[in-house]
Amino acid sequence: MTLACPTARSFLRQTHLPAPAPLDFAVVGLNHQTAPVEIRERAAVRAGEEGALLSHLARHSREVMLLATCNRTEVYLAGIGGDPRAAFEGAWGHALDGHLYVYRGEDAVRHLYRVASGLDSLVIGETQIQGQVKRAWQAASERGLSGTLLNKVAQGALAAGKRVRSETGMSDRVVSVSSAAVELAGAALGSLAGRTALVLGAGETAELTLTHLRAAGVDDVIVVNRTEARARQLADKLGGRVCAAELLHEALPEADVVIASSAAPHYVLGAEGVWKALEGRPERPMFLIDISVPRILNPDIADVPGAYLHNLDDLTAVVSRNLQSRRDALPHAEAIIREAAADLSRWHLTREAQLARRAWPEAALGLASD
Repeated sequence: MTLACPTARSFLRQTHLPAPAPLDFAVVGLNHQTAPVEIRERAAVRAGEEGALLSHLARHSREVMLLATCNRTEVYLAGIGGDPRAAFEGAWGHALDGHLYVYRGEDAVRHLYRVASGLDSLVIGETQIQGQVKRAWQAASERGLSGTLLNKVAQGALAAGKRVRSETGMSDRVVSVSSAAVELAGAALGSLAGRTALVLGAGETAELTLTHLRAAGVDDVIVVNRTEARARQLADKLGGRVCAAELLHEALPEADVVIASSAAPHYVLGAEGVWKALEGRPERPMFLIDISVPRILNPDIADVPGAYLHNLDDLTAVVSRNLQSRRDALPHAEAIIREAAADLSRWHLTREAQLARRAWPEAALGLASD
């Protein structure tokens, strides 16, 4: 049951003020629980598309925040005019019915709080999502799309996420998509000690991946990125070699492990390139995992003898084995979410009462019936 401010409720009962308006907040989206990766790709946010998507969504709501990660694409709306589901499908130009979820009011608040806390992630309790929510909110603010309500909800979500991580110990053990990918590679190849890994991408996920590869014993890492300067920055930070994107196929024969975590409008590697890389080393298989959305490794690689291709959805079993300690902390985490959402509900109800009092001063004084 949602707690509500007793002072505000008492005030409204004792006057002739109108009933408080419901919380005008909603979320619509899809994630790893509702859609496989081939569907999530259709709602991915590619570089340079954010402005057009937000412009479309802003026609349906006064406040808009777009949250896009490798496992979810969600739109948070405040001051809604129209159907959130239709707004989402219109922005991406795809019919996604059956994969989209829509939550409104307090349910939408609780959803964002759970997302920011890592409770709705593929890897429960992962920490990257906190920064992703913060950046999504900052992007909305910079575009003038975040107002009083969205600001309050986003701030509450970030505070709830911080509490969950600090009070439950849920994040004490490092478990992430990147660590799961490296663990899966180790299981496939027996050991990563002395192996050569090729990382496609140089962003935050690529950096985490490289860190876990090093910890798993990988001696040699090749960083490939469209922006060579960014690849060099990552290689210099954690140790590794840099390869220009146009030379990918020349470096590929060296790689035992390929982990792709980048964004591109098309596949950057396919069956032909992998087949040629393996042609001269039949005794050495190649493990490839694509943790990009949309995927940048062509699924036809799976047909190449000696190539073992996986994607995000294949990480579920690995993640499940590593998360029991975090599951044990879920009741405490969920209690924090309920408390934080109740705080937001109290804020909303009190604000509605204050607005009503200014709009209806006679009713607030109990004079309307005189």
